[in-house]
Amino acid sequence: MKKLLVLGGDYSQIPAIKKAKEMGCFVIACDYSEHNPGHQYAHAYYNIDYSDKEAVLALAKSLKVDGIICFAADAAAPTVAYVAEKLGLMSNPYDSVEIVSHKDQFRAFLQANNFKVPRAQGYHTLEQAKTDFHHFTMPVMIKPVDSSASRGVSKISTIDLLQEAIENALKFSKDKRFIMEEYIEHIGYQVEGDVFSVNGKLVFSCFANGHFVSESLNPVNPFVPIGPSWPCNMPVHIQQKIHEEIQRLLKKLQMKTGAYNFDIQVDDLENVYFLDMGARNGGHLIPDVTKYATGVDMIEFSIKAALGEDCSDLTMIEPKGYWSSYLINSQKSGIFKGVEIDDEFLRKNVVEYEVTTNIDESVSAYTGSNEKVGTMVLKFSSMTEMLEKMDNITNWVKVIVE
Repeated sequence: MKKLLVLGGDYSQIPAIKKAKEMGCFVIACDYSEHNPGHQYAHAYYNIDYSDKEAVLALAKSLKVDGIICFAADAAAPTVAYVAEKLGLMSNPYDSVEIVSHKDQFRAFLQANNFKVPRAQGYHTLEQAKTDFHHFTMPVMIKPVDSSASRGVSKISTIDLLQEAIENALKFSKDKRFIMEEYIEHIGYQVEGDVFSVNGKLVFSCFANGHFVSESLNPVNPFVPIGPSWPCNMPVHIQQKIHEEIQRLLKKLQMKTGAYNFDIQVDDLENVYFLDMGARNGGHLIPDVTKYATGVDMIEFSIKAALGEDCSDLTMIEPKGYWSSYLINSQKSGIFKGVEIDDEFLRKNVVEYEVTTNIDESVSAYTGSNEKVGTMVLKFSSMTEMLEKMDNITNWVKVIVE
């Protein structure tokens, strides 16, 4: 029985832990929270912070694991690559994973390799950013260099708001660094989704439309995602261009075999901009809905890759039907009293539905996808219905908070 070390044990990792067990693996979960729900599904659990590379390496050595993997956890991806590289296990190059896991390094890499990239710079302090502020075209985005779930992200147009935006970003940065970059005026929906390479060749991609909280409902952070929808409604020639740019990027990074998650924007000249790249499967139920749409089990292929098994049978399959995931969320803080779903919506559109917050538990206003109160997998009869309902989802799904 092969031993697989899974970094993380929250709700996002449960499908992977279950799948690995189905595949006959002995599954060991590892993270800093012994109360995470995923641990009950693993064969064993170790209470170690997965961002501590040396501690995880020591654990992996002592357990003689056959593979190490993470799902939907940006902070764990460098540790996976580091440990795998040290132990001769299958993974992508550690240096490359470090680059894509830090926004300032990633922007610098993109610029050095002639990808389209907005003016961007990483900083440690307010004073450094103030010196450069007026060299940027407004508006600018302030982001932690090493955070996920859209936490700590702000869009500002005046220097008066800079300090507040930086303080907000640094609250979510383990490295205590932030990036300032020019805002990209984009067309259409943000392009999201998971892709997979085998021996460096991009063999599978499933692009989606990114949906976000409306600014009128959440002026604090309108950049937090509520869930992607499939298939992508970008023209085919733009999707092909995105595919080609991802392949060029994977080659430059010397990536091997595995899954990657992307957030991409396209401007009115059809230039492709990589906002984020994760060297792991995406969260927000992306692998789950990808399977509904294409039949391809990305989680299974990711586990096979981590164990060094053959993934050459994975091929491109176009999505069928209209699907989305939805991160159920509250637009205000308070005491959670439940979720109200329109009867017809529940009957026609809801495929899976799980509330992960207890009644009478405190909830926070939705400023990061880690603050969701539950999840849904949804299906639709057409692109028009899908986009209309996802863009106005609170007409059908209401979170009750007192």
